Amino acid sequence: MRKLGIDYGDSRVGIAITDELQITAQGLETIHHNGNDKLVLKRLEEILNQYEVDVFVIGMPINMDGSKTQRVEVTQKFIHKLRCKFPKIAVETIDERLTTVAAHKTMNYLNISKTKKRGIVDTISAVYILETYMNKQKNSN
Repeated sequence: MRKLGIDYGDSRVGIAITDELQITAQGLETIHHNGNDKLVLKRLEEILNQYEVDVFVIGMPINMDGSKTQRVEVTQKFIHKLRCKFPKIAVETIDERLTTVAAHKTMNYLNISKTKKRGIVDTISAVYILETYMNKQKNSN
């Protein structure tokens, strides 16, 4: 079974997935949805038909001081839709405070052009969300 990382945003959703042994996380894609969650849920269903997934790992947008952002409520509504559509798949949340910053640092290090960054920042963030979850799981065992 694999884990699926999700960086949920207003217009784009980054998706990452673990390998079957859950050793590594790879970026899968960025779903452009412009606020239409039905598009996201439909694409996730297609991904689930391709891979055996038992956990969705979603980044929670928390402020640096630990307080909740306005996006937390929007993300929680999306999590509710996920649970309704895919009741057999567990949903875990991860503090995503620094994932976008880390994604931008990675892209700068790799010298990725500004135009390409917008298309992949969410996917890279999803990888960091998934890796954070995987490390947390390893440390708790």
